[in-house]
Amino acid sequence: MKLDPAALLLALRPHQWVKNVFVFAALIFARGAGGGLFQGGLDDVRRTLWAFAAFCLGASAIYLLNDVLDRESDRNHPSKSRRPIASGRVGVTQALALSAGCAVGALWCGFRAQGDPVAVWPVVAGYMALNFAYSVKLKHVVLVDAFCIAAGFLLRVIAGALAVPAAISHWLLLCTMFLALFLALCKRKAEMDLLGEGRGEHRAILREYNGAFLDQMTTVLAACTIVTYTMYTVADETVEKFQGDRLVWTVPFVVFGLGRYLFLVHTQKGGGSPTRVLLGGDLLFALNTLGWIATVAWVASRAA
Repeated sequence: MKLDPAALLLALRPHQWVKNVFVFAALIFARGAGGGLFQGGLDDVRRTLWAFAAFCLGASAIYLLNDVLDRESDRNHPSKSRRPIASGRVGVTQALALSAGCAVGALWCGFRAQGDPVAVWPVVAGYMALNFAYSVKLKHVVLVDAFCIAAGFLLRVIAGALAVPAAISHWLLLCTMFLALFLALCKRKAEMDLLGEGRGEHRAILREYNGAFLDQMTTVLAACTIVTYTMYTVADETVEKFQGDRLVWTVPFVVFGLGRYLFLVHTQKGGGSPTRVLLGGDLLFALNTLGWIATVAWVASRAA
């Protein structure tokens, strides 16, 4: 098959790399108090960028493998049928070779990220192993599929903390887990609404999920995310780190963002893709995200 560079790049799903910003959580929120948020200077940033690159390549390696395994079912999906592998623009051999290359690159970048007290590259390897198991088997098990996704986000945060290095608040880790579970189950809800009665033809696990159950779970998880994030902003260690409790002013942005996302899911206006929404798929959500970022930056500048 003729090589199509544009299709190969698309198969890497670079738009999904935005999920790896969780790697920067430690750099922004967890750096020790007393010397500013960037005590280690550019070395902190450099190591975190290597960790970010590692997860980008690691995620792409798994996306390629997953698309190879799901190419037949993707052809029955209204939007996934346009993916390069499902549409035939990228051959299976090409995809597998590129996946292997990305996996090697991910481990190399993880090695460059160093890490203390544990190196970053084993975390990257664990992330890829978890997602390989997810692609092969675990995505077919109710709730286990969502917890696998959540574990992937936790590993991103942990890898960023090792790269800096810095200690991560348990409130921040819990908030990450609840948020990832919320997004994963929202995606299941959106897929069920989009595919209707034929949802099982694309993904068998969707037959196992129930709309009312997903509504209840996403509501509970949204509440847990808000509570744990709020507790993080007012925790003693956070107040000390940011030299005040001003970070609590970011809570309204989190509440609005979760509420807006739930609205998008229930009205079938794109809430099934967190990446698409975050990258401007919904103007209000994007503006709210920019407001949160600006407020965090202002609070961080006051603590520097």
